[in-house]
Amino acid sequence: MRIDVRGPRFGAAVTTLVLAVVLVTGSPWPLAAQAVVFGLGAGLGMRYAPYGVLFRVAVAPRLGPVRATEDAGPPRFAQAVGLGFALAGLIGYTAGPQALGMAATACALAAAFLNAAFGYCLGCEAFLLLRRAFN
Repeated sequence: MRIDVRGPRFGAAVTTLVLAVVLVTGSPWPLAAQAVVFGLGAGLGMRYAPYGVLFRVAVAPRLGPVRATEDAGPPRFAQAVGLGFALAGLIGYTAGPQALGMAATACALAAAFLNAAFGYCLGCEAFLLLRRAFN
């Protein structure tokens, strides 16, 4: 399946905002919500993840026609990686140590920001490296 390349960047921008709120407030609740978003993105694919639906319904029609698409596999893998960091962050924020929560959230934030600002998806690159290594 192929997806509009602008969709994952939009999702990364929203994720960047959510994770920044987590770091500023120290609240695990937005991180828990983001973990659900990551889980849906990894499980159902970007097209059916909450930010993907929001992009497709509210944003994409205002941007004009799709000019470029990409394979959905790498962004889906990136969502699974994000889920891992979000779960580690939740463990840190709720059970301790809080430094684990902050560090895991900061790592996820850095990756989301790279994708949103520069179109560089760390999880996608990891997917491609792993696929090359095991093929």
